[in-house]
Amino acid sequence: MFSWRAEVRPGVWVAFTDAAAGNLALHVGDDPAEVRHRRAAIEAALGLGGRPFRYMNQVHGNAVAGIGAAAAPGNGGAATAGAPAADAPTADAMVSLGEPLAVMVADCVPVALVGDRGGDETPVLAVVHAGRPGVASGVVTAAVTRMRELGAAGISAWIGPSVCGGCYEVPGDMRDDVAARVPAAWCTTSRGTPGLDLPAAVRSQLQDAGVRVEYSGNCTLEDEQLFSYRRDRNTGRFAGLVWTDQTDE
Repeated sequence: MFSWRAEVRPGVWVAFTDAAAGNLALHVGDDPAEVRHRRAAIEAALGLGGRPFRYMNQVHGNAVAGIGAAAAPGNGGAATAGAPAADAPTADAMVSLGEPLAVMVADCVPVALVGDRGGDETPVLAVVHAGRPGVASGVVTAAVTRMRELGAAGISAWIGPSVCGGCYEVPGDMRDDVAARVPAAWCTTSRGTPGLDLPAAVRSQLQDAGVRVEYSGNCTLEDEQLFSYRRDRNTGRFAGLVWTDQTDE
């Protein structure tokens, strides 16, 4: 069910699902009832105690949505995992004060982040969907900035599985355009053609923002236990997850 899972801080967890957990996206033509059943099964397996993961409508932009207590006035937070996708925020990053968060991918870079607020205060959590347009437009940096506005310090990040630079072939002019904004993205594929190394680009953006990278996942195209859009356009989506243990509050 999980390609990687760990308690990254006391009471704070990060995980990335795999193909065995099934498709978790409502926008790929799957039966919505089945998708909601899979989401609920993951929440039950992780002991969320009825707290749903929050999902977003991802559009390859750089908008950051605040969830629950982290929502800006008028935002209204986000929909629950079982709600229609239209009721979720349209964004490519979310931040919360302890609310469980989810990001869906099938080659793009999923990032989970955790920041301390000091003492016994609830940590700041975030997830980011960093595809090529999002990397180029700074969605990762925007999420870190929003976390710090909420009081986060000592931020760490976990980069989930995504297509590697050796496999992500793009036209030369596209490589040049992205690399002009994020130089670490420039690469040559294993076939000797122009490529983009999105995981390296995300890592560089996090490091430039003073964020410690704790983990990086496998290549989705090379690992058949993961969904990959470049391998099969009729594929599902796996999820990057971040959550806290349930408290009695």
